[in-house]
Amino acid sequence: MSSIRKRQGKYQVQVRVQGQKITKTFRQLNHARRWGIYHENKILLGNKLEALSKNLSLRDLINKYIDEISPFKKGYIREKQRLIRILKESIVLQKIYQLNTKDFIEYKNNRIKDGNRTCAYDLSLLHHIYNTAIKQWCYPITHNPLTNIQKPKCNPPRERRLSDNELKYILNHNFKNRNMNNIIELAIETGMRKSEILSINNNDIKDNCIYLSDTKNNSPRKIPLTKKVKVIINKSILPYSISSNAVRLNWYRMTKRAGIVDLHFHDLRHEAISRFFEKRLSIPEVSLISGHKDVRQLMRYTHLKINNLIDKLN
Repeated sequence: MSSIRKRQGKYQVQVRVQGQKITKTFRQLNHARRWGIYHENKILLGNKLEALSKNLSLRDLINKYIDEISPFKKGYIREKQRLIRILKESIVLQKIYQLNTKDFIEYKNNRIKDGNRTCAYDLSLLHHIYNTAIKQWCYPITHNPLTNIQKPKCNPPRERRLSDNELKYILNHNFKNRNMNNIIELAIETGMRKSEILSINNNDIKDNCIYLSDTKNNSPRKIPLTKKVKVIINKSILPYSISSNAVRLNWYRMTKRAGIVDLHFHDLRHEAISRFFEKRLSIPEVSLISGHKDVRQLMRYTHLKINNLIDKLN
């Protein structure tokens, strides 16, 4: 087994396995630990680890991550889609021992063309995959080449609100799947996320509230049943028989047909939260409904209409 001791400001790691002993000194503790784990495995596994070191590709790491790590995350479906897209990139064919920071900088420069936010997500995900391989799987990787890569600055928070004409069109649109109208109305009235709306069933409606047990931040919350929300629920068959992807496609076709530009389904949550404030609900009251624990995050969703402020000032 390996042991580490600090001497004169440096870390000396010693590996003793099956009568063999090797020693090396490092300036950083994490480098010493990784070296120790690697050489323990190298002695125990011998040629198997050498073969793994030479043949391991980035594709192997990503596929293992998809199988073993992603399924236990709340955003599994979206993350899996992102990883499958990354698997189409040529960089995944390279062997791990050949990849370095320069390769991922080139990847970043190409990926950033599709947007700063998506590029930053990819880099963060790849960084975590490397850390998982090093710390959890104890793969023979000496360092994480993404550690020192600066992620692109993300775009400022969206300020998209629905115009009166857009709202009228959306609420009166004749969707092929009738669930869409109820889902959209519920999103505007409650500020619930798409995934939360699609997960509710009749057992979640109690005590004049919609009880959400499975939320993005893992904190259960209650959505008050207003008269309008009750009407929507009463004309709905729960749970809604439509997938998240089907909602996305229906929304995309509707906005394209109407010529509505730059409006995402998630903007309905922005709309709902902004309306809560326009109805003079306090920050604690709105956060209780929206589930935000950080006021700064809550304010990112809040964009009041200037005409309403003018009416109040007058």
